[in-house]
Amino acid sequence: MGSGKSTLGRLLTRETGIEFIDLDSYIENRYHRSIGQLFSERGEEGFREIEREMLHEVSEMQDVVIACGGGTPCFFDNMDHMNKSGTTIWLTAPISILHSRLMRGRHKRPLIATMDSEQLWDFISVSLKKREPYYSKAKDHFDTALLETESDREETAHRFIKQFMPSYGKSRNSDS
Repeated sequence: MGSGKSTLGRLLTRETGIEFIDLDSYIENRYHRSIGQLFSERGEEGFREIEREMLHEVSEMQDVVIACGGGTPCFFDNMDHMNKSGTTIWLTAPISILHSRLMRGRHKRPLIATMDSEQLWDFISVSLKKREPYYSKAKDHFDTALLETESDREETAHRFIKQFMPSYGKSRNSDS
């Protein structure tokens, strides 16, 4: 949460034309319910089953960038499945950056909407510590600390393309 998955995904689509799929949005569109509603109606176990099924579905698609929710890698064999299906990248940023981003947008996120600054800091720290064993299984990692300004976002997207999509970046540049 707050690592820049959606921001970077949208930029990659704009820069490369490759489809971006946010797994949570994909689930919401398929089930015509918000993630919060699915949690309420089916419980976490029921939601995680849906999430696993949809993850397997989108991982069969070609030439897509998929952003999964922060908990996705932590259940079932999801992380192993993602590693077998494509290139997995753990987006990293310092806790201070995550905290700043989430404080600004916490009203849009029911899980953290009522947290004060200290509670949010603790939540981020505990969540990262619990999830790190799963996240660390990703094939690579990428620093997303610089996403605050438009030029930061463009530079970060270009770094990502250069690091993980070099052949696409070269063909894109030769067409210009």
